[in-house]
Amino acid sequence: MVEVNDIQIGEGKQFVLIAGPCVVENEKLVMDTADAIKKIAGELSIPYVFKSSYKKANRTSINSFSGIGDREAIEILSKVKKNLNLSILTDIHNEEDIEKVKGTADILQIPAFLSRQTELLVAAGKSGKAINIKKGQFLAPDDMKHAAEKISSTGNKRILLTERGTTFGYHNLVVDMRSFIIMKEFGYPVVMDATHSVQLPSKGNESGGEPRFIKPLARAAAAVGIDALFLEVHPNPKEALSDAASQLPLNELKDLLIEIKAIDNIVKHKIKI
Repeated sequence: MVEVNDIQIGEGKQFVLIAGPCVVENEKLVMDTADAIKKIAGELSIPYVFKSSYKKANRTSINSFSGIGDREAIEILSKVKKNLNLSILTDIHNEEDIEKVKGTADILQIPAFLSRQTELLVAAGKSGKAINIKKGQFLAPDDMKHAAEKISSTGNKRILLTERGTTFGYHNLVVDMRSFIIMKEFGYPVVMDATHSVQLPSKGNESGGEPRFIKPLARAAAAVGIDALFLEVHPNPKEALSDAASQLPLNELKDLLIEIKAIDNIVKHKIKI
């Protein structure tokens, strides 16, 4: 089990929601979205961690939006943490990033493209923070044992392992539901990233996506028995500055969470059918 403030992730506990806009675009959008998701999660009694990247270092094109500036974005995340009393997850891309966000982030996220970067993983482990490792699109699920060992070598066992799809030919991803079972055998909570899993990577100058598959994949993963559900959520995905083709509309979140909670309760034997 991984504990993040008052939230417990894993060991048969109810799934945790990790959700928010892909990247910090501006203060109003981030605060309004975080507040709206918190209210939905609270109404459904679902533990909630707010997610948003303070910058996006892995972009398809040099012209792709990467952020509003590190200091401003981190200050906005700090306001979410303080004003809304939410735990925060954000990406790190190098060792220097850890110092920038350690006062704000409760969970440091290792992006999929960096999941083999030994020095980054070890440095993240030494921070003592909970670490969410995205499974690289180029990795088999059993390869994640090595990524986890790099962090645990520091004595830090607060590790989450996230499935986000595996490269399937060019410009496509596929999710193998067996990966959750395989990764859970390493002793760490497993997370389903249902929005990045529907991406169509590097389609032209930016990544595309097939958002109609977000809900089916989330439901399927819940049926396998995930410990957390990761969703990028935006009030108007078509206007999002990053991952516009693969974020879940905010107004569709509640109905999806009702379905996921029902499946989660059945799988974890909290209710019988």
